[in-house]
Amino acid sequence: MTETSLTHATFSLEREYAASPPRVFAAWADPEVKARWFAGPAAEYELDFRVGGHEIVRGRDPQGSALTFTATYHDIVPNERIVHTSDLYDGEVLSTVSLTTVEFLPAGEGTCVRLTEQGAYVVGHEQPAWREQGTLDQLTALEAELRPGADRDEAVSDN
Repeated sequence: MTETSLTHATFSLEREYAASPPRVFAAWADPEVKARWFAGPAAEYELDFRVGGHEIVRGRDPQGSALTFTATYHDIVPNERIVHTSDLYDGEVLSTVSLTTVEFLPAGEGTCVRLTEQGAYVVGHEQPAWREQGTLDQLTALEAELRPGADRDEAVSDN
């Protein structure tokens, strides 16, 4: 039996967006929109956004290793919160298993997104700091997606 060490960690991030909670929530729920800011142009992306539904991202890291992220949605309250579990594989090797909660809170005329992730990280394959930085990068990409005047505004409207 091979023993693998795990690191357990929790991080929380908050980011304010100049868009309404329905608009920000829609950017998480629409497969075409989420693929742009979450997965990137070179990745294969699937999203079945419903309780019991799955999300899958297949891509490569900068060194060329195959990465597969899968998530299962457990709780969705439109415009308020999303709760999912996920795993990340580097090839056939498990790197991370996590529970993530995303809350959409009114903040003036915009939205505060509060994201909390509790994870088990396989030592030598993933580190909590790497995951936190990657999540920050995605939240920054979401900000660009929501920016007023962007060509994409039709896809993520305030309706």
